[in-house]
Amino acid sequence: MSIGNAPEAPEEDRPSVGRALQKARIDARLTVEEVSTSTRVRVPIVHAIEDDDFSRCGGDVYARGHVRTLARAVGLDADALVAQYDAEHGGRPEPTPAATLFEAERIRPEPRRPNWTAAMVAAIVAVVGFVGFTLFTGEEGGNGSQVAQEEPAEKPDGDKPDAKPDQKKPSKPEPEPSESAIAGVPADKVTVRMEADDGNSWISATDHTGKLIFEGVLNEGGTKTFIDDEQLDLVFGNAGAVKLWVNGKEVDRLGEVGTVERVTYTRGDPEQG
Repeated sequence: MSIGNAPEAPEEDRPSVGRALQKARIDARLTVEEVSTSTRVRVPIVHAIEDDDFSRCGGDVYARGHVRTLARAVGLDADALVAQYDAEHGGRPEPTPAATLFEAERIRPEPRRPNWTAAMVAAIVAVVGFVGFTLFTGEEGGNGSQVAQEEPAEKPDGDKPDAKPDQKKPSKPEPEPSESAIAGVPADKVTVRMEADDGNSWISATDHTGKLIFEGVLNEGGTKTFIDDEQLDLVFGNAGAVKLWVNGKEVDRLGEVGTVERVTYTRGDPEQG
């Protein structure tokens, strides 16, 4: 079929999303492995997407995020390609029920939700409490990465909790709970603290060796801190719902509510962009 002489190619002659990504990658002289390394989308998923098989993406929200990431990597218009994906797969998914897209959390009927939430919080506090204890007492893991639970800072009351202010030497202002854990981290590490303030968000965190150190749901109002010697790779399933502090400094939100975003931080960040 020849389309070179046609003044405007009919829509049915437009290459599919996967074929467009494959052609652009080949034109850019990039291998699948190189694209996978630069985007952190696994090689089997890149192959599947180029074959227009989105079943391995884990749902429409993930698939749209992968299409956008791969399009940028090979020099295509990401917005246009995502719009084409939406047109070919039933339209853009609703952004609000982001948590239902992940197997990590299935929202139960409303009467049972308080019990489920209490059990989840208790489990998280029990696990991360122990890790937080070993972190702040100097007992680090073998690969230099930690997951710490944020806790309110203790007041510097000394030996007498009920001592009056005028009986003590001037002391430094009590640190805000949101900054206390980060302030004590050595400068030779990378620290990322997050707080879900606009809904729940599925997150995953990988250390500099490529090992997955956390994968799960950060409930609204919850906080979590990750520390590594060199690098942290993060994925957010509902990026607009999460505030971030990188190495003690607050950074811009990574995206809108309902969007999937991937980011890497190292020592010396934040680096806005």
